[in-house]
Amino acid sequence: MVSAAVSEFHEERFRHPVVATIAVLFRNEEVLLVRRANPPDVGRWGFPGGKMELGETVKAAAVRELYEETGVRAAAGKVFNVVDAYDHDDEGRLRSHFVLIAVLCFWESGEPVAADDALDAAFVPMAALGASDLALSLDVEEIAREAYELASEAEAGGRGQ
Repeated sequence: MVSAAVSEFHEERFRHPVVATIAVLFRNEEVLLVRRANPPDVGRWGFPGGKMELGETVKAAAVRELYEETGVRAAAGKVFNVVDAYDHDDEGRLRSHFVLIAVLCFWESGEPVAADDALDAAFVPMAALGASDLALSLDVEEIAREAYELASEAEAGGRGQ
């Protein structure tokens, strides 16, 4: 059943969930994060990513968005998780629903520089995720830890895609 908050939602372009990717990338013991400039989660730290383009594969979108937001080049690995991200207005009405497809990526080159819709970009030590005052988007720590395990396995096994 659709809630009243959703039925009052009038903005046509976001009447359906928007499919987007997030690129989860590690270098040594650090994960690449960006501070969001746009909803949902403005000002919070999350993974680089964004909306897929028509005809684009999930992996291609993740690598493209990673480069556009940070200038970092990477190879796409395994698709490993999907996260729902909701944005509500001050009255609790649903403004948008993003379906974020998580892709494990492997660093090739570049240092992170915030661009596109990122306010900041940095490699953050994994140890700092749960022990810092970093304002993280929902599920970032859990997704990072899951991806870190997969990346460790992939490196040990020669990067299983």
